[in-house]
Amino acid sequence: MSCMFWPDQYQEQMLHVALRRFRLDTIRLTFTLLGFPLAVCSSGIIRTGTPCSFPHPARSCRNTNPFSNSCYKLYMTSVGTMSSSKPLHVKSRSPQYPGSKINRFPVPDDKVDWTQKWPQYEPVSYTAPSVLNSPQWADPDIGAFSPNFNAVDGAVDRSSFDGNYRVENGKPLNPFGRTGLTGRGLLGRWGPNHAADPIVTRWKVNKSGAKTNHPVSKLPVLQFVSIKRIDCGEWAIPGGMVDPGEQVSVTLQREFSEEALNSLSLPPAKKEETLKHITELFKSAGFQVYKGYVDDPRNTDNAWMETVAVNFHDESGSSVSKLLLQAGDDAGQVQWVDMDSSLALYASHSHFLERVAKERKAHW
Repeated sequence: MSCMFWPDQYQEQMLHVALRRFRLDTIRLTFTLLGFPLAVCSSGIIRTGTPCSFPHPARSCRNTNPFSNSCYKLYMTSVGTMSSSKPLHVKSRSPQYPGSKINRFPVPDDKVDWTQKWPQYEPVSYTAPSVLNSPQWADPDIGAFSPNFNAVDGAVDRSSFDGNYRVENGKPLNPFGRTGLTGRGLLGRWGPNHAADPIVTRWKVNKSGAKTNHPVSKLPVLQFVSIKRIDCGEWAIPGGMVDPGEQVSVTLQREFSEEALNSLSLPPAKKEETLKHITELFKSAGFQVYKGYVDDPRNTDNAWMETVAVNFHDESGSSVSKLLLQAGDDAGQVQWVDMDSSLALYASHSHFLERVAKERKAHW
């Protein structure tokens, strides 16, 4: 008799597991993404609390510039958020390490995974001089300090969005496998280096203000704010590193303001106007596009990029669309760009944009 009822019991157990995972994901989203409590409304939008009233237990709420006061609402759809499900990283194995003349040890596809025994593996060790000069944003060398990996270590979050990673000989191992290079390269932190990527979009419209449809797909065309990176010359989503103790919501707004609007150099009157429009957009419902590992050419065996990418959409074209784009110090150029699958962008940014296009039912 017990065998007859086993499928129902199994289904019930699976339901409990699914519910438990959902609750854990909600808790993690609360504390790692926003740093303060959220309330889920019946509409599906997750509304934020007051950031400085309920800080992350290991973080302080800092207002480092006039564009860091607002936080954002976040929603996810039935399609789900793009996840980092461990495909082979490719750009992380690019032959020449960016910003140097260092060549990686070649890693074939079948040797990327750490579970594949490879005694012949002799990765090149490299940490950029800019990192070795001990700037404020960089860790010391292993041995000079003892970081607490897979945890929030003081003000630095050394946990990964993709779960616990291995640590060997005191050094973290890239959870997505070999890269052909050890050390930190251009990255400041051992282990995960957390970033935030704000994807700001609007509809492409004609002179009468109507949406422009693509001639082939017949779908409306989205435009996004893109910057040309100074370090490699590639077009990318404006974004940057999450400072120690900083909430990701603050990073998203700060990086967009500094890289795409050059907010740090604006005169007071213009800065106030810009703040108004920026606050309006970043208080709108943001769509979480991705959270996890990034296939970034700066990655090494011991240091890698992870990001939270959130789409903020100017539906009416009345907020950020009215502002004059101006490249900041970290960007060579900035402009509105039509979203299309033919775009060649930095790191995993094309995948993020594809996700946005599908969510907005736009051309890709």
